[in-house]
Amino acid sequence: MSISIRTLNAGEPVRTPVEFRSGAAKLSGTLFHTARRPCAVVVLNGATGVPHGYYRHFATWLAAEQNIACLTYDYRDFGASAKTPLKASKATMGDWGVHDQYAARLAAARMLPDVPIWVVGHSLGGLMLPFQPDPQQVARVITVASGPVHFRDHPWHFRPVAAALWYGAGPVATAMLGYLPGRLLRLGEDLPSGVFWQWRRWCTTPGFNAGDYGRSLPLPDMRGVRAPVTFVAMTDDQMVPPEAVWRLMPYYAEAPKRQVTIRPEDFGLGPIGHIGFFRRGNAPIWDRVLAAEPRG
Repeated sequence: MSISIRTLNAGEPVRTPVEFRSGAAKLSGTLFHTARRPCAVVVLNGATGVPHGYYRHFATWLAAEQNIACLTYDYRDFGASAKTPLKASKATMGDWGVHDQYAARLAAARMLPDVPIWVVGHSLGGLMLPFQPDPQQVARVITVASGPVHFRDHPWHFRPVAAALWYGAGPVATAMLGYLPGRLLRLGEDLPSGVFWQWRRWCTTPGFNAGDYGRSLPLPDMRGVRAPVTFVAMTDDQMVPPEAVWRLMPYYAEAPKRQVTIRPEDFGLGPIGHIGFFRRGNAPIWDRVLAAEPRG
């Protein structure tokens, strides 16, 4: 599919609602763009449980200030892409990270043919590119707070929160209701049970998702991504600390790589943590990350 751009001032950003297929699932999202031909299109793969509307400020900035179009979207059976009651969902984290992310990349290529495709991945959004087909389609990758994290990586004071999610109220409520009631438990948004159970297994098992290789996940091609990759970590991220972010680097073995460590105090900012990078108030760090393109 291609987009129809209405008449507007060249630098004025516009949001175009879009829908596209991922297998039998129909995904909904938004394309942020201007009337100018963009120099790139970002496919923004969101974090687990974060609706695509959360990324609107970053996407608007890309379109208006950088002339980079940006596709945000929700994974199947979540957010704007939820079409049936959540307890009826059969979605897994593998579906989100492999099939839906790849479908969004194909949709961006159809909407804006012959425009370089970038992938910006937040948490889950940056983990799964090595598991997807056609990695050579991607011209640049930026991962934000993405890493194969284990329960032991969390700081001690955060472990009670993680323990409640993985070993306490999280599994009990999911087993009872047929989905994770994240909002009720104040643990984020509601999630399909299959997503929760697979996410739980990965984060509480040494080796993260390796046990699913060749089963519910394809075998990863750790040499397939040749595009430059920037790995962004926040020093105050208790969910995926910097050491877990750097652990992702071998999954992009052949890619030129650069590590960017964000210390909120260096920018005069308050806490950023795992989610806050994309908040409008943290815009001062976006330029730095975009400029940090790896070499060689």
